[in-house]
Amino acid sequence: MTDRDRAAGPRRRLRRLQRRLTLAYTLTTLVGVSVLSWLVIHTDGRSWRNAEFDEMLRHAAVSTSLIYYTDAGVQLDGLRDDESTRGRHQVFVLLSRTRIGTPAKGVADGAGKDTTGRTAAGRATDEVRTTGAVRPTGRARPAGPGGLDRVFTSGSRSVPVSDERIAALARTAMDEDVTVREEVPAGARTAYAVARPFYHDETQETTGAVVVIGDPGLRMAEHTRLTYAVLTGSGLLTLLAAFTGHLLSGRSLRPAWQALEAQERLLADAAHELRTPVAIMRSSMDVAGTDPSNLPTHLPRIRRATDRLTDVVENVLTRGRLQDSAASFSPVPLRLDQLVEDACGELPPGRLTLTLRLDESVVDADPALTRVAVRNLLDNALRHGRTPGDPHGGAEIDVSVRGHTVSVADRGPGVAAEELPELTERFRSRGGGSGIGLSLVREIAAAHGGTLTARPRPGGGAAFLLALGPAGQARHARAGTS
Repeated sequence: MTDRDRAAGPRRRLRRLQRRLTLAYTLTTLVGVSVLSWLVIHTDGRSWRNAEFDEMLRHAAVSTSLIYYTDAGVQLDGLRDDESTRGRHQVFVLLSRTRIGTPAKGVADGAGKDTTGRTAAGRATDEVRTTGAVRPTGRARPAGPGGLDRVFTSGSRSVPVSDERIAALARTAMDEDVTVREEVPAGARTAYAVARPFYHDETQETTGAVVVIGDPGLRMAEHTRLTYAVLTGSGLLTLLAAFTGHLLSGRSLRPAWQALEAQERLLADAAHELRTPVAIMRSSMDVAGTDPSNLPTHLPRIRRATDRLTDVVENVLTRGRLQDSAASFSPVPLRLDQLVEDACGELPPGRLTLTLRLDESVVDADPALTRVAVRNLLDNALRHGRTPGDPHGGAEIDVSVRGHTVSVADRGPGVAAEELPELTERFRSRGGGSGIGLSLVREIAAAHGGTLTARPRPGGGAAFLLALGPAGQARHARAGTS
């Protein structure tokens, strides 16, 4: 299995986790939106239903108030031109034949004939036509069982409620002396019905009932439009939630992605940097094994490889600290000049000309990271900054501290400012180096809110300047990058 295959496993798991988080966020939003939509639609439908029943109750109340009695019988003339009987609702007036003996004017007289001269048998067979918007009939029509005659009808029969059902509603309202409101079957649909009893003016006895039939479909059109709007909005909101959930899950997993990338970079650094010193040590031991008498000549080479291996391990661990959480970064007030002086004192003896110009300086920095950065600059100067033409390979290094800046200058081949970005990339070295030193210095400077720059040195060579941020800025810089 290759390194790429091993790295693909965690990446696949992270992508799978992101999809699951997106799905969970979407489903949660869908459930919440669905419940909210149901509440809105149900509440609005109930509101329209109650409004329809309230209007029908008002029509029934007005219609019963317009019915009155005289010596000639029940009078229905007030219903003819009233708005309550000319609207979209159907109004029926049913009169009891058994509870009151006084004939209704225009309905029937005591001889069994109505005002048009028809007999009761003729009335029973004479069909009542409902052609006008409001039409009180001059002939009573049986409306069903229980001795009820339908003496008034308004509107057309747009809602096919059976006569038996209308008579049953009227009988219930009269028997229980209450206003009845129900949903009744009307063919394949459902209609609203309200029945209200009315009374004789003198005896106060229940003599009939007014039944109002309404078609809910005429008024529920707005409710249907609201339903479509809510469902459409819920769908769009769910899609938006899915998109937002995908973005948020990706953002929440960003630290995991960064940690995975940091781990991969750390492993790559370790594998790349450890390969060379380990190969040197192994080759030296193999050669020494074939000729034990020459072992002393190979010990310095092995020691140098060991020192280099130690530096590589320290640099790799330092990079791991930088890529770790902010808890591993601990800036404190630090005497920068003293730290640089101590680092210069650890340089190996040899043909080295070292010049120190150290001003007293206090910075807010992590001591361990700052020491590694200064060591890497000094190591870079020793490795690449030897004086040209010196037969002994001596190096001339000038180190200075001014404020928050550490300068390390050498007499090597020099480096242009535009070449610095390339030199501070991982595994990029002009030869003989690990390729990680300057890139690590640049990362340490960035963690402290500072920079690493290079410029030509007068008289030849290059000067590298490590600028650390002022006190307090290191914490802000690290918080912004963690």
